[in-house]
This record gives sequence, C-alpha cells and structure tokens, in this order.
Amino acid sequence: MTGQGSGGNVVAAVCSFFIPGLGQLVQGRLLPALLFFVITGLGYFFWVLIIPAVIAGILHLWSIIDAARFNGPDSSR
Repeated sequence: MTGQGSGGNVVAAVCSFFIPGLGQLVQGRLLPALLFFVITGLGYFFWVLIIPAVIAGILHLWSIIDAARFNGPDSSR
C-alpha cells in the first residue's frame, strides 16, 4: 500500500514538473493527465496574452502537487 509521500508519488511529481499531467499518467489517471496537459499546454501556447500563461503556471504547479499528494483507491486517509 502506497500513501502520500511514497516513492511512486515522488516520481510522479517529478514527471509532472517536466510535463504537466505526466505524473497523473504514471499513476494511471488518464482523465486528469489529459486535462492538465491540454489546459496547461494551451495556456503556455498563448503565453503572449499574459493571463493564459499565469493560469497555465498555476495549473502546472497544481499538477505537480496533485501528483505528489495522490492517494490510491486502496489507501485509507
């Protein structure tokens, strides 16, 4: 049983640091991975508009934190 702070979550957080959503994909969570990747990617693509870039930066940070704090379905809180 792996919980918050486990080695898997650290690897997932590092993956999300480099590519938003990759950590969620490593954890087997396809929908959050896709959403983080697409929304953050679009925000970074439109960086010249400033506001989308700020939102993308926040979502990128959120994807890292989400991957690090994820508790699997079999772990108790």
